[in-house]
Amino acid sequence: MNIFLQLGISFFSIGLFAFGGGYAVLSFLQHEVVQRGWMTTERFADLIAISQSTPGPIAINLATFVGYEAGGVAGALLATLAVSLPGMILI
Repeated sequence: MNIFLQLGISFFSIGLFAFGGGYAVLSFLQHEVVQRGWMTTERFADLIAISQSTPGPIAINLATFVGYEAGGVAGALLATLAVSLPGMILI
């Protein structure tokens, strides 16, 4: 399956079904990212630390960084939009 389709589906479903804020989403993100082989658990932990130190919501920052690692700039934009889109639609 295309990496961009995988990113879109994964992050949209995380944004749709994960409730409780950014820190509650971390376990869903880790499971999805490591299971698909986009990065190792150690690299994911590094990205959590970077996401905490950058301004903005941690879930969106982490989606951006994971999308960039997996699919470059287009992957970063897609993952960020996909994780944010369910909330925007509901509002």
